Amino acid sequence: MASTTKRRFTDEFKREAVALWETSGRMQTEVAAELGIMPTMLRRWQRKQQEGIAPPTSPAAKPPVSTMASPADQASEIARLRRDLERARMERDILKKAVGIFAEMPR
Repeated sequence: MASTTKRRFTDEFKREAVALWETSGRMQTEVAAELGIMPTMLRRWQRKQQEGIAPPTSPAAKPPVSTMASPADQASEIARLRRDLERARMERDILKKAVGIFAEMPR
């Protein structure tokens, strides 16, 4: 007899699975099969979320956070990215030259 272990799913996985099912417009069985779970699990997770038994780490429990950075922060980030891009271009050019040199070396 093969022993089976009970699989445990994270709260995040449960939330995302229910959201996928609700937003995709597909059948519960299709989504469950795609995720490798039983369709009844999706229904149970959805019911718990609707009853408000959602875990404390759910997005509804978190206060909204502004993702907009100040113009000064954006300007400094742009300047940093431009420096990084220039350095990457310089490294690329050096590597191209090195490849050319090693390709011409006699063996």
